[in-house]
Formats: sequence, C-alpha cells, structure tokens
Amino acid sequence: MTGAALQDGVILAELADVLGSHAVLVDTADRERYRCDQSGHAAGMPIAVLRPATTEAAAQAVALCAQHRVAIVPQGGRTGLSGGGSAIDGCVILSLERLVGVEELDAATMTMTVRAGTPLEQVQEAARRHGLDYPVDIGARGTATIGGTIATNAGGIRVLRFGMTRHHVLGLEAILPDGSILSRMGRTAKDNTGYDLKQLLIGSEGTLGVICRAVLQLRPWRANSALALVGLRDHAAALRCLTSLRQRFDTRLIAFEGMWPDYWKLVCHDSGLAKPPFAGGHGFHVLFEVELPDNEGPGDVEDWFAEVSENDLVQDGVLAQSLADHGALWRLREAVGEIDDALGPHINFDIGIDPSRLGRFCDQADRMLDALPQAGRTVKVGHVGDGNVHLLVAHSGLSKDVKIVEQAIYGLVQDYRGAVTAEHGVGRLKADWLRHSRSDTEVAVMAAVKSSLDPHGIMNPGSVLPCVHRGAGHFGSK
Repeated sequence: MTGAALQDGVILAELADVLGSHAVLVDTADRERYRCDQSGHAAGMPIAVLRPATTEAAAQAVALCAQHRVAIVPQGGRTGLSGGGSAIDGCVILSLERLVGVEELDAATMTMTVRAGTPLEQVQEAARRHGLDYPVDIGARGTATIGGTIATNAGGIRVLRFGMTRHHVLGLEAILPDGSILSRMGRTAKDNTGYDLKQLLIGSEGTLGVICRAVLQLRPWRANSALALVGLRDHAAALRCLTSLRQRFDTRLIAFEGMWPDYWKLVCHDSGLAKPPFAGGHGFHVLFEVELPDNEGPGDVEDWFAEVSENDLVQDGVLAQSLADHGALWRLREAVGEIDDALGPHINFDIGIDPSRLGRFCDQADRMLDALPQAGRTVKVGHVGDGNVHLLVAHSGLSKDVKIVEQAIYGLVQDYRGAVTAEHGVGRLKADWLRHSRSDTEVAVMAAVKSSLDPHGIMNPGSVLPCVHRGAGHFGSK
C-alpha cells in the first residue's frame, strides 16, 4: 500500500467514525456519480463523498479534513455550469443533499428558515402555501438547492424585478475552513453592527465556507400575471419595448427575456424543442411577464399591445390565455437547458454587459466568431433587461479550439468592461479569466480574504481563485 493510500485509509476511517459509514461513500460508482456538476467538467476523482445530516456533523468532518489538509469540494444539486462543484484528485465531496427541510416559516415577518440542501422549488412551494413567495427563480428550480443558489448568488428570470439572491438572505449559518461554525441566523432586516459577513459568503462558491442553513426574506405571493411573447425588428426595438413597459407598468414588470434569431431557429425549427406560437421570422423575440392586481384581467397589457402595434414597435405578439399557454411560452425560453444534443460540444458563456450596449456587443461577437474557424454554430438568449446574455458557441471538442474561442470572447468582454460571468459563477472553468473583469487590486483583496479564512487552501481549491493555495496533504505539501 502506498503512503497516499494509507493516509487516505486513516482519513476515511476517522470520517466514518464521525459521520457513520453510511454517510461516507467510497465505492467507485458513487465517487464517479458525484464527480462533476452539470458543466461536465471533471478535473479529478474524489477519495470519498461525505453526506452529513446536520451542521454539527458537517463541521466535525470539515475539522478532520482541515487537520489532514484534505481538500473539500462542497456540492448542492450539482446544477452548476462553471465547474465549481466538480472534484479534484484527492479531495472529498461534501454533499449537502441530506441537510433538507424547512425549519420554520414566520408569516408575520415573512421569513423562512431552511436547510441548505432543500431544493429551490420546495422552498417556493412551501412559501406559496402560506400566501408568500421566495422570488428567486431559475430553470433548474427542481434540482438546484438553496445552499447552491446562495453560494453562487443565483440570478435567473426575475432579477429585473427582485434582484439577485443576496437581496433575499437575512441570515446564514456556515462552516468555516477550520471546522468552526459561523452562525448569524437573525431575522431583522436592519442590523448595522459591523461587517455583514453573510454577504462575504454569498457568491463565494464554497471557497470560504460551507453554507448549511439560511434565513430567507419572503414577499407576498401574487399569482395573477400576464405573460406575452412579442416579435420585434431587432435588439434596439427590444430596448424601446422595455422602456415602454417600464413606463406603463413600473415595478409590476417581473421578467423581460430576449431570444436572438439564432436561438429561435435552433429551438423552434431545427431541434423542434418548442413550437413557435406565430408564423414568420423576426429580428428579435421578447418574452415578458407583468404582475396584475388580484382579480383583474390583462386589460392593461392588451391596451399596451394596441398602442405599440399602432406605432409599429411590435410586429407580432401573443398573450397567454391559459396555464397551458403560459407553460408553452416559457418553454420557448427554458429550452436552452435542453439544446446540448442539438448543438453538440459547446462553450456556455454567461456574460454581463451594460444593457444599453448589449446589442452592439452581440453583433460584434457574431462578426468575431464568424471569422474564427474554431467556432461553430452560435446561439444567444438571455435576460435583456439586466444585460445578461447566454452565448453558446459550438466547437470541435478540442481544448486548443476552446481556448481560442474563449480568448476572443473574454477579450471582447474586457473591452466592454463587462462581467465574464453574470450569474453562473466563476467556478473552475472561468477562474483563469477572472482578471478580464476584475482589477489586480480587486483580485489581491479576494486572495487576502481567502488566505485569511483558509490558510491551507482546502476549501474548493482551484475555484474562483486558482492562484491561491491549492491545498496540501497527500496532494500537496504541508
């Protein structure tokens, strides 16, 4: 037996003593199953998968890993697209899938205390049973966990109205890299006593600690809404449409999702993933949703349709008349999660650009990619109102071709002073491009925070900040 294997055996035995052997998975099939997130990025193989059922048990496991300098990769629902939940050789996967359940829902304060492994959809359903809502919403709601959405500061389809995840978290309980528990589970919205440490952990992608519980701020549930799809001339018309909707409906505008012609063609015609609700092609399509007062119909939206049709802003449109219509229209937008087979190997860029410059950026990206032999078919879809475009670029599958395409697109993002990731997170796949969106000073501050909290670099090493400690023990040096 090699020294590394012997050390692995000692560590795994101690972890089994703490968690119970049933919560330490070491079979090859189990380790392979947890090896990567939805990005498909598999950097290595874990020595075990840990499945604690309580914060305290998870903290003991983290403390043991810290003692032995074993890298820890936290996982939620494994729906991430940036490789932040993928294993590295010699690590342990710390799965939060057994830390599930709503602990408390206080209707008076509109707050919910929930464990990190609880799927987002279950949180939404629990809130709505009490006439409340948790407004963060993403296509992977059935699988993505609350802890994962907090760790990545998830955005989604309602950011235009409600903002990112960090706007809805009042309190957190997390395990720090040394195994200590940082718990600030208060339910007060006004707390000005020193640094807001929860905001440091939100969006840190498991590099500073493991989120185990949270207090969420809910809002009243408004089930009555109008959903419509419109065909427009181009992206510029979409921005004018957005301005018109905001002037008419103000904060009642919930979502404003854009689909470029390349996406529309793939989804509605080439792949057949969704059925177009009207004939003819348009230069741009927008799906928008407006909150309606209780017991009122979509009359205001119909009046808006009449006005913008008269001034030729909207070329065509359809308003959902039933729940079936509602689902069919949203399917047009959410089909992006099902186009992998139709598109083949591809890079899933998740880019943030000043909304007023997003159309220009996409046009320039198209011209650049057309001139690159390493780039194949491209499609674009995204949250037009907040400047987030999901640009998917097919390629040969060769890593050298991927690098060339990434250099071109991220270089353009840097020119536009945009974000290399708007909502999916940096993870491992985008860590090398961090400086295209962050200054040297910003990266230095991030590295200082990481080194202070995680001096041995065991917490999700290689994610977000690859240049900071990659861990030690049997895959490094003490």
